[in-house]
Amino acid sequence: MREPTTESILDALRGVTDPERGGDVVSLGMISGVVIKNGNVGFAVEVSPSDGIRKEPLRKACEKAVEAVPGVLSVTAVLTAERQPPAAAAAPPQQQPGSTGHTHAPGRSGRGSTQQRLDLPNVRAIVAVASGKGGVGKSTTAVNLALGLAALGRRVGILDADVFGPSMPRMLGAVGRPETTPGQKLRPMEAWGIVAMSMGFLVAEETPMIWRGPMVMSALEQMLRDVDWGELDVLIVDMPPGTGDAQLTMAQRVPLAGAVIVSTPQDIALLDARKGLNMFRKVEVPVLGIIENMSYFLCPHCGGRSHIFGHGGAREEAAKLGCDFLGEVPLHMAIRETPDGGRPIVASEPESEHAKAYLEIARRVDAKIAETLGEQARRKPRIVVQ
Repeated sequence: MREPTTESILDALRGVTDPERGGDVVSLGMISGVVIKNGNVGFAVEVSPSDGIRKEPLRKACEKAVEAVPGVLSVTAVLTAERQPPAAAAAPPQQQPGSTGHTHAPGRSGRGSTQQRLDLPNVRAIVAVASGKGGVGKSTTAVNLALGLAALGRRVGILDADVFGPSMPRMLGAVGRPETTPGQKLRPMEAWGIVAMSMGFLVAEETPMIWRGPMVMSALEQMLRDVDWGELDVLIVDMPPGTGDAQLTMAQRVPLAGAVIVSTPQDIALLDARKGLNMFRKVEVPVLGIIENMSYFLCPHCGGRSHIFGHGGAREEAAKLGCDFLGEVPLHMAIRETPDGGRPIVASEPESEHAKAYLEIARRVDAKIAETLGEQARRKPRIVVQ
């Protein structure tokens, strides 16, 4: 079967009409970012910022039209409000008397914010697992932390928020595509007793996601809002590495109960971890603590420890920054090999010393979640009717 072309995709989309604007989505300039790889198609439907979820039927109509194109195996369309309407773009922001002219980024305080925060009423707590830089084992930590919480009896889900480098399908050994529920939501994939959603379930593993920031955020919001997560005690969000727009917007738009920072012991990783921690604090997201990954190498032959990347740096950094140190995880081949093979060590080798390290961290995170939720509940105003 021949690979579909950009022109064949656009031809199909010319048959989709925006009923409010009275034209097809291509002629109206609403389609951008078309990506085609081995029959997997992705594109963005650009709408007005004021339209938001109201255009969801139009997005689904675009997906349905492209699915009918010969050679198309999967379609991922996302809504993005990158383009600002001319009237809005021309109007300067209104300043209050005595203001300095500075504007506030939309955040937890809501000051200056026009964005509505996402609400997942059936999810008790959402916890971000983040790192200031890549290559520190954040995703491996996230998946084993999720499985550790499940081992404690919690109902757990995991969202792979790294759109450009999704790893959860491979780490969990989950294959296939999510099904659609009668309510037109995606049913998350299940593996090892937890549920998961990732862009990796929607596009082929080798497909590059050549998307701009607003398109990425639209995709993440849809994976939160349009997925039937069910009743969960904890939803772990495996954040992209760094402190860019995607990370900041996720921290502001998602009601996070807290964040866990992953770092290795060396100074350069700790420097970036500090930036990540400070980002969450600026948007008033509680930092549950720091995990030191690759803390030491335990020789499988003699049992001796080698501090390849140094040791104890994350513990010292946690003390300096006034947050909890959640634990250390060794550098070991089994920890690397098991998720690569779709068998995370907490699930596949629960009695191993390495799994026990993750389980102890999960206990501490579970306690911190309960503590944080309790504090948030106490801060809520109470209305007493006499």
